[in-house]
Amino acid sequence: MLVSDSELSDLKKTLTKKLFFGKEVSSELLAILLVYFVQGIIGLARLAISFFLKDELALSPAEVSALMGIAALPWIVKPLFGFISDGLPILGYRRRPYLILSGLLGSASWICLATVVHSAWAATAAIALGSLAVAVSDVIVDSLVVERARGESVSNAGSLQSLAWGTSALGGLITAYFSGYLLEHFSTRTVFGITATFPLIVSCVAWLIAESPVFEMPDASSVWNQVQQLRKAVSQKAIWLPTAFLFLWQCTPTADAAFFFFSTNELGFEPEFLGRVRLVTSIASLLGVWLFQKYFKTIPFRTIFGWSTVISSILGMSMLLLVTHTNRALGIDDKWFSLGDSLVLTVMGQIAYMPILVLAARLCPEGVEATLFALLMSVVNLAGLLSYEFGAVLMHWLGISESNFESLWLLVTITNLSTLLPLPFLGWLPTGDPQTEIHPGTIQPIPALELDSTASKHMGQPFLPDLMSELVPHSRLAEVEKTAE
Repeated sequence: MLVSDSELSDLKKTLTKKLFFGKEVSSELLAILLVYFVQGIIGLARLAISFFLKDELALSPAEVSALMGIAALPWIVKPLFGFISDGLPILGYRRRPYLILSGLLGSASWICLATVVHSAWAATAAIALGSLAVAVSDVIVDSLVVERARGESVSNAGSLQSLAWGTSALGGLITAYFSGYLLEHFSTRTVFGITATFPLIVSCVAWLIAESPVFEMPDASSVWNQVQQLRKAVSQKAIWLPTAFLFLWQCTPTADAAFFFFSTNELGFEPEFLGRVRLVTSIASLLGVWLFQKYFKTIPFRTIFGWSTVISSILGMSMLLLVTHTNRALGIDDKWFSLGDSLVLTVMGQIAYMPILVLAARLCPEGVEATLFALLMSVVNLAGLLSYEFGAVLMHWLGISESNFESLWLLVTITNLSTLLPLPFLGWLPTGDPQTEIHPGTIQPIPALELDSTASKHMGQPFLPDLMSELVPHSRLAEVEKTAE
């Protein structure tokens, strides 16, 4: 049966509308989406890294937690990558070369893990190198998205950002289960070798990005003007007080690393099962985003932060049932309890984390939205790093090791109760829309510079700090990889 040209045209329009949110399909669009897809699919090696550090390098939970914190450093200086990309073109181009370099850098880091890494310090350097590669590519592709999104009509506003996030989420979902399945049949280094091929996709598709050469360097006055605008913005009480609250809210210690060791060494969870947990938590994360968008996004910041913090802390205490094996006395299998608990905690953690992104975006006055948002998220990322380091200190003090989990119940209790510490400072959050509390006229738009554009789609959380979160004992998700606008 032959298909007419009109039917083919209608089918193409339908696919464009449903799959690409009405965006015209082009080689450049596919290239941009492939970069986001790679960011999601690199999650294939998350479980492999966890087992590599635990089993092959024989690191303790405290050492793993400290290492993860160090490896997240590139995400704290993300705004710097935006400055470098805009201010230092390579051969006249500001986007393509950096994407190519980030792909090669990422591939090199995974190849090192697959071959020559045999010590904790080498592993830290290699993982940090991979983190740097993803952070750079994220900054660059974000800038491409915001440049293209400027041409969107009002009715299509946000469609490109949503498409980009959805593509990254798809990559994460695809690898969620296979990250455990591959470890059942291959070594960790083999998984690293497979993962090393994905960043090369970024280097290849970079050539499809349409970009005109730039031969004029931004003058020093423009850069200084941008710095001055940022200084004026962050000096406003309506901006730095909520930022301080977000920092306090995120920097409380985490028990993620210790719980991973407990789930594998004590409970005997296999990689394939942990892959299933990752799949469940990935879907649960999307569910949390949907619930927030549908039911909670209009709730005032103080209210949702207060209640979500209290509820998350209470729910997080459910991990005590697993740690003390009380679930067995209740007739609940360890695996089923972990699946159900991770599902609930992830949904609640996502709902609790979404206001951070919304608040950070609303704090950004016109003219410095992109750079200030990246700066705010860097502060949040720094808090996430400290969360892992504080957790490492607690694990050391409590004597928690790869085989000693007697004090794990106390660690879980401390980490959950510590999330309540910022509650007395809820008054630092705005009562309504922060935009109304930011003094008008103090910030003037600066169209000359297009720095890190993370604010355009509320994305850009670290890839690495989520490594130890296959099971989610922390009632807040330490860092959610990608989150919808």
